[in-house]
Amino acid sequence: MVKHYSNSDVEKWQKEGAVIIKEIFSPKDIKSVHDDIDKVFGYKEGGAPKTKNHGINVTNEKQFLNFENIPLDCSPALNLIGVHPQLIGLAKDALNTKDIRLYQSQAWAKFCGETDFEQSFHCDYGNHTLTVPSKDLTQNSITFLMYFSDVTEEHGPAHYVTRTDSEKIDRISEKFLDNTYGISLDKILAPFERTTAGVAGTIFAYGIDIFHRATNITKPGAYRYAVTSCFKKARNDTIGYTAWPFHQQKPWSIIFENASPDQLSCFGVPMPGDPFWNDDTIRLANLRYPGWDMAEYKMKRKRKSK
Repeated sequence: MVKHYSNSDVEKWQKEGAVIIKEIFSPKDIKSVHDDIDKVFGYKEGGAPKTKNHGINVTNEKQFLNFENIPLDCSPALNLIGVHPQLIGLAKDALNTKDIRLYQSQAWAKFCGETDFEQSFHCDYGNHTLTVPSKDLTQNSITFLMYFSDVTEEHGPAHYVTRTDSEKIDRISEKFLDNTYGISLDKILAPFERTTAGVAGTIFAYGIDIFHRATNITKPGAYRYAVTSCFKKARNDTIGYTAWPFHQQKPWSIIFENASPDQLSCFGVPMPGDPFWNDDTIRLANLRYPGWDMAEYKMKRKRKSK
C-alpha cells in the first residue's frame, strides 16, 4: 500500500499527541460518506445558533443527538471509512504495533440551532479507560475525527492543545483530575488553543491524553458531518469503549460482505490462517453471514491442514 500520510505525520503524533492530516480520502470516498450521513440522520435545515449559557461551556446530551455506532443502515462507504486501509496503517505506525483493534466508531451530524455545542477543555481518557493514559505509545490509543463536510470556524471545529503546549502548564494533569476544571482550565489553555477547521476529508488524529473541546456552530443553517474511529493495540485491555458483539442486531452483514480480512481483524475477527478457523467455525460463520466471501479463510485453513 502506498501511504497517503508521511513519516513526519506519525512522528508529530507520537511527540505532540495530535496532528492534522489531509488528502487521505478520495473525492468519491468523501461524497459517498457525506451522502450516507444524510441518509442515516436526514439532512435538517439548520436554524439560528444557540448562545452560551452565561459563558459557561457545558457538555449536554443534545450535543450527541445525531451520534451513532456503526454499522448503520446505509452503504459500505460510511460503515468502512473508519477502518480505511490508510487509517489502519497510520494507527499501526503511530502505536508501534502490527496488530490493532477498533474499539469505537460513530457517525456524527451536528446542525446549527440544535444546541450550544461549545464545551470546556477535556481529555477523552475519562470514558476510554478506568485508569490513566500511559506514556508508552503501545499502551495509548489513537482517535481519528474525520470531517465529511467543509468545516470553517463557523461550523464548529474541534479545538485542541498539543501535548508539548499543555505540558508548559504546571501540574496540568493534576489540575484536570482534581476538578480545577471548567472556566479556569479553559482560560489556562486558551493561549495554546489550535483549530481543526478544514475542508471535507480533513482528519484530526489525537491521543486520549490530549486536551480538546467542541466549539459552537455559529453560521445560521450550517451543519457538520463527521465520523470518529479509535484504535488501540490488540490485547490492551486497559482501553475500551464499545463491545461490538453487544450490538449484534445492527446490520453487520454490510461490513462482513465488504470488508477485507485486515479490516475485519480490527473488530476482533481472526485473520485467515488463525487456529480459530477450522471446518466447523468456517461453516457456521458462513451460515451466520451467507454473503461473506470466506475463500481466503478456507484456502489458508486447507493449507494448514496438509
